[in-house]
Amino acid sequence: MSKPESGELWGHPKGLYYCFFTELWERFSFYGMKALLLFYVTKYHRFDDEAGYLLLGTYGGLAYAMPVVGGIVADRYLGMRKAVVLGGVLLCLGHFGMVYEGHAATIVDDRIVRDEFALSVFYLSLALIIVGVGFLKPNISTIVGRLYGPNDSRRDAGFTIFYMGINVGAWASSLVCGWLGETWGWGWGFGSAGLGMLIGLVVFVRGQAHLLGKAEPPDPARLRAPWRLGISRERWILIGALVAVLAAWQLLQVRLSLFEGGQISATEIVAVLMTIALGVWFVPFVRTQCTPAERDQMIALVAITATSVVFWGLYEQTYGSWNAFSDRVMNREGLGVQWTATQLTGLGALFIFALSPLFAWLWPRLAKRGRNPSTPAKFGGALVLAGLSTVPLAWAATHPGDDGLAGLWSIVLAYFILEVGEMLISPIGLAAVTTLSLPRVVSLMMGVWFLASAFGEIAAGRLGALSAMPEDTTTVDALAIYGELFWVLTWIGLGTGVVVLLWTPWLRRRMHGVH
Repeated sequence: MSKPESGELWGHPKGLYYCFFTELWERFSFYGMKALLLFYVTKYHRFDDEAGYLLLGTYGGLAYAMPVVGGIVADRYLGMRKAVVLGGVLLCLGHFGMVYEGHAATIVDDRIVRDEFALSVFYLSLALIIVGVGFLKPNISTIVGRLYGPNDSRRDAGFTIFYMGINVGAWASSLVCGWLGETWGWGWGFGSAGLGMLIGLVVFVRGQAHLLGKAEPPDPARLRAPWRLGISRERWILIGALVAVLAAWQLLQVRLSLFEGGQISATEIVAVLMTIALGVWFVPFVRTQCTPAERDQMIALVAITATSVVFWGLYEQTYGSWNAFSDRVMNREGLGVQWTATQLTGLGALFIFALSPLFAWLWPRLAKRGRNPSTPAKFGGALVLAGLSTVPLAWAATHPGDDGLAGLWSIVLAYFILEVGEMLISPIGLAAVTTLSLPRVVSLMMGVWFLASAFGEIAAGRLGALSAMPEDTTTVDALAIYGELFWVLTWIGLGTGVVVLLWTPWLRRRMHGVH
């Protein structure tokens, strides 16, 4: 590494902007691939709806469960900078691996024949992406938090700017990767996602000097020193990452019949076991290694993190049931353009891009006037808005136009409402992790934050599967199925949001002055 450089740009540490652009390109690759994923497996490999939704949930669940491991490894041994680089390399390999399509599924003697080798490469590529996200995602966010002092009032605004980078990448990917995948071929879409990740990795490596040494290993000499079998801890971590890739490769393909008429994925079992293991660690940790105030803050953090599961379960419908709804039963013509369904997934990021400067300006000014809502209140509001976001879709499903299709502007309004909610929970949650966690476990707790997203992804797959339907379903019947699902999602969001708002005073007391 070159010598650390100090200084600020536009009122924030320069390192923030390198993290911004790194995360922008990482999310370009991640969401560009994800926008295509459901359609790729259902249209090209001819998975049925239920299998497609559950694969989406399984993949997303693993991708957001792995940050727990990535956070622990970075906290104890590797440091955030090295973890981000390792994650970026794995992500590049995974995205470029998905360029290989193989042969499209065909029907022979009433039986679907798939290219099993291509599917094996596909699952391996997803596994590389999953482990890559595990190392990169929690640690790039932790670096942003470390660039600010513990009482720096710019922290929420900094995370809001950082979050804008995430959504610029997501918006651009839906236009570029989605269009290439659906018009030129799946490999073109996935390949463009890989190129985006490669750019992000280069940006991060070139900007390391601006991290001010705050992302280095806790004990560099110990990390490099020979350990078991004469191999350093750093090399053992690399070996462990490859083993994790092989494990994820298998987990993606395993579903177990644990009860009559239903199945559970290996990913769901892993997520539950990880939660149990974290609980076994958490209880004695807060009892013996925290002051009473620190204990309350850690408990409050875990509580608000748990509520985010519901939000992400509703939010991730945008890549599942919302995506299928717009593809199958919506008139997508607007502003003189016939939009593809994957391009419409970019609406969310477009609204975040527009809203981020507003909220970055708003929070510090409300704080000066003593009117900035607390973190739990923002979470409750986000859940209410997530529930309300499906109302326009439910209405459009039950009030189709003269052409028998749902109207395009219903999904535009739905995304706007949802993204206002996202601004109340996601950047605020990232900031809360860095302020309520003890410094020595902040990367681990960032992993816990993303583990909640893992459960949200799993829940999203299960909820989306409620709208699974055969290929020959009529448009009228499909609209009715989607309408029922969207009303269910509405009441889930509203009900949970009200509970969190009622719970807010209790949580605020346990935050001991941390807003």
